[in-house]
This record gives sequence, structure tokens and C-alpha cells, in this order.
Amino acid sequence: MSFESLKSRLPEYARDLTLNLDAAIGSSDLPVQRLWGTVLSTAIASRSAVVLRELAPEARAVLSPEAYRAAKTTASVMALNNVFFRTRHLLSDKEYGNLRAGLRMNVLGDPGVDRVDFEFWAFAVSAVNGCGLCLDAHESVLRRAGVEREVVQEAYKIAAVIEAVAATLDAEAVLAEAALAE
Repeated sequence: MSFESLKSRLPEYARDLTLNLDAAIGSSDLPVQRLWGTVLSTAIASRSAVVLRELAPEARAVLSPEAYRAAKTTASVMALNNVFFRTRHLLSDKEYGNLRAGLRMNVLGDPGVDRVDFEFWAFAVSAVNGCGLCLDAHESVLRRAGVEREVVQEAYKIAAVIEAVAATLDAEAVLAEAALAE
């Protein structure tokens, strides 16, 4: 299972996704840890078993055990944060913003990897999960750390490609099952 295997599973009508996988991941100039932590955390966020089965082994092979764990931890904590803060932001009653969250988020204090990598992964997962408040917060930290806009854009480009591949492959699996049932 691998990145190449994932590409080969895409149907012909999704040729653009194959090209985008090559561009966003296969030809990326991001450092290996930043790239593959982003790939793993967004694959988890995509909730696609197919995508995760294909990409996780390659991520495990190139990431240190600490970075692999940190990418999984990022996806986990951002699943929590994205729902909580997106909801708080979307509520008309802004007084909810003054209430204590009361949620455990210890990993934010020590993510186990370079802070910029963690923020990059958190930003990408927030793109998948659609939390504008979290996107703004993590983008701001990245920019203050000197990360250029073009590099920040790579995070949500990877997120978009992973999410599109997940949606396509999951849909194809359902359509194949439906065709067999007919």
C-alpha cells in the first residue's frame, strides 16, 4: 500500500486528482516531516478507510515514531477543536465565546514535534473540517513564524486533494456495491 497504489485506484474520470496528487504530494518541496505529517493528519481527517490504509504505511515509513504519533494526535485534537470552535463561531449568541471550554487539549502545549509542523498540520486538518476560526488562528501562528503564504497554501492544497480523493474513492466503493446488488 502506498501513494502510488492510491493513485492507481482512482477512476479515469478523476484523472485531475491523480495529477493533483502528484503535484501536491509527489512533487512537493515541503520538508519530509511537514509533508507526510500533513498527509497523515488530513488522511485521518478525511475519515476514509481506503485513503488511510494506502497512505498511513508510507507516512509511518518516512516519519519518526514521534512525528507519526504527533500527526495522529493533531488530527484527533483538531477533530475536537474544529467542531467546538466552529460551533461557537457559528452561533448567533456570541456570549458562548466568553464561556470556558472545559475541554482537555494538553497537546497544544507540547505537540511532540516542531511547533511550525504541528501548526501546519492543524491548519490542514482545519481545512478538511471547515473551521474558519481555527484556520485563521493557525494561519496567523504560521505567518508570525515566518511561513510564507505560498507555503501555507500547500497545507490546504494537500487537504483539498486528500479530501477529494477520499470522496471519490468512497463514492466508487458504494457505487460498486450498488451495481453488484442490482
